[in-house]
Amino acid sequence: MEEVDGVNREVCLAFNAETGIKIWSQILNVAKYDGGGNSGAKNNKGGDGPRSTPSTDGDRVYIFDGRMKLHCYDAKNGKSVWIRDLVSEHGGKAIRWQNATTPIIDGELIFICGGGEDQSLLAINKLSGMTVWKGESDPGTHASPIVTMMHGERQVIFFTQKGLVACNTLSGKVLWRAKHPFKVSTAASPVVEGDIVYCSSGYGVGASAFQVTKSGGKYSVKQLWRKPNKLMNHWSTPVCIDGHLYGMFQFKEYGDGPLKCVELSTGKIKWSQSGYGPGGVVLVDGHLIATSDTGEVVISKVNSNKYRELGRFQAVEGKCWTHVAYSNGQIYVRSTKEGARYDLAGSLGKR
Repeated sequence: MEEVDGVNREVCLAFNAETGIKIWSQILNVAKYDGGGNSGAKNNKGGDGPRSTPSTDGDRVYIFDGRMKLHCYDAKNGKSVWIRDLVSEHGGKAIRWQNATTPIIDGELIFICGGGEDQSLLAINKLSGMTVWKGESDPGTHASPIVTMMHGERQVIFFTQKGLVACNTLSGKVLWRAKHPFKVSTAASPVVEGDIVYCSSGYGVGASAFQVTKSGGKYSVKQLWRKPNKLMNHWSTPVCIDGHLYGMFQFKEYGDGPLKCVELSTGKIKWSQSGYGPGGVVLVDGHLIATSDTGEVVISKVNSNKYRELGRFQAVEGKCWTHVAYSNGQIYVRSTKEGARYDLAGSLGKR
């Protein structure tokens, strides 16, 4: 977020990954959100800065801003390639706290949710910006869609106010649905391993897991378990490996909320380690790289039987409600005050 002409704006910034020197920037939209505010790390309000993350295919960068405009920029120089306005073009309606989702790229397509009646779910051609398919009347949430292969079919799963809805990526045909309650906000994305799909929301809603089967060309969905008001992922999406979820299972437990390991098929908590708050977790080569809400980076070994911490350090100052980004042994960390890069290439060996 930057102040431009006296008004706070969402801004897309590109930095040299090695030096941190700014290469280009593009002003996106006004940065002002319902119930936002920038009163510091101890305030625990969401702040007025952007909540979505840019996506890139290497040559282009895509951003879905808070006011529901989808932007495409040249990754090299930041030149605008095209812009789509979901409000004026697809009847999009803002939700509480505005948009926070990330555009998801798969092949030639970008998937977003946010249109109006009969066009809530959208596939956009990433080169031309033209709509490839649209459909359904599912009010959007703050959760980004995901793309997966299941039962030999490429599908995109949207997490809407009605629950989960999966579509064929190329045609937009609805393949299956699974009901999950909605209250106030849904922000963590679904997680898939094999034929099991997990989802969770805060505000007393809790978590669900579904098994998706296919017979005679038709899909069916069975709820494996449901945990009302438990295993809540407020906005941080957990990771999954070998039948276990690892993530921030908590709701407004600022400063001390736990990192947990949860068995995917049963919802059983295998272990819980407090002291994180609403940060994030990424999975790299059998390691969990987690951020605490105070800006610590904590590295632990994937282990479903016990918590096995390998080390931690203070990475940034300020409130840190985000996941790190990992690339070529480097992590990039961002808080409300700072951004930083750290070399972890020698820290993720076998231990």
